[in-house]
Amino acid sequence: MIRTVDSPPHVSAPVLAAYSYCEAVTGQQARNFAYGIRLLPTAKRRAMSALYAFSRRVDDIGDGELAGEVKLARLEDTRALLARIREGGVEEDDTDPVAVALSHAARVFPIPLGGLDELIDGVQMDVRGETYETWDDLKVYCRCVAGAIGRLSLGVFGTEPAARGAERAAEYADTLGLALQLTNILRDVREDAAGGRTYLPADDLAKFGCSAGFNGPTPPEGSDFAGLVHFEVRRARALFAEGYRLLPMLDRRSGACVAAMAGIYRRLLDRIERDPEAVLRGRVSLPGHEKAYVAVRGLSGLDTRHVTRHVSRRSVRRRA
Repeated sequence: MIRTVDSPPHVSAPVLAAYSYCEAVTGQQARNFAYGIRLLPTAKRRAMSALYAFSRRVDDIGDGELAGEVKLARLEDTRALLARIREGGVEEDDTDPVAVALSHAARVFPIPLGGLDELIDGVQMDVRGETYETWDDLKVYCRCVAGAIGRLSLGVFGTEPAARGAERAAEYADTLGLALQLTNILRDVREDAAGGRTYLPADDLAKFGCSAGFNGPTPPEGSDFAGLVHFEVRRARALFAEGYRLLPMLDRRSGACVAAMAGIYRRLLDRIERDPEAVLRGRVSLPGHEKAYVAVRGLSGLDTRHVTRHVSRRSVRRRA
């Protein structure tokens, strides 16, 4: 069982100010993420905002305009800051609000901060321009930049005391992170190509005649772009199905948060599946009312009950 915290200690004014800064960053830069965490109780919502703000800082270094060697140096500076946080070396009056908030969150919740080292590793892979021959290669990257975030988040959520199979909770959180990241990769394929990045595995691109890349609003000539997208969508759906097994292990509001965030990305996947070439014409997104519906659905527990029934049926079939 992973410990959870119901009654956080008193929070000082400097720490509250640091959390407020992190929540502002989250609200401005991560609307899908913000839809999910608003369903959490205050202490968990603040901790998740601190995790996001630190992660955003790492991502911004990788996505910025600085030279590669400067980016790598700044990522190592950020890793050194993470070591200070881990060692309890950040005081409440520190001038870095993200460090203050994350330090407090890590004292309140059992957050596996090594996951942020993995995130830094993943962004370093981006800076070095690594490409991926196979899905197994890409999974290494996805686990760094997204699976690790799932495991970090689980440190905040905790699992229910009597949750069946809770020893696999971190595995499911990791898998759900992979599902979200693969959806991101599909959604951003044109944008990434414009930035000189290709994430989809080279052997998949070759299989569907897409090795020329995605530098325009139409697929490469003679390619089966729709076939490629549908192939990756099926892979993402299988990851979602496995990762959703985490939901019954969480308390109601943490489960609602996860269901809302994952539900938004599953609906993005539906849109991409219906119109694969849309990702070449622009950024596919959901309207606000649809995100709100997904959040309400998550809070109602519908997704958790569906997963619970599905897992129970599979268990009965295995015993039979």
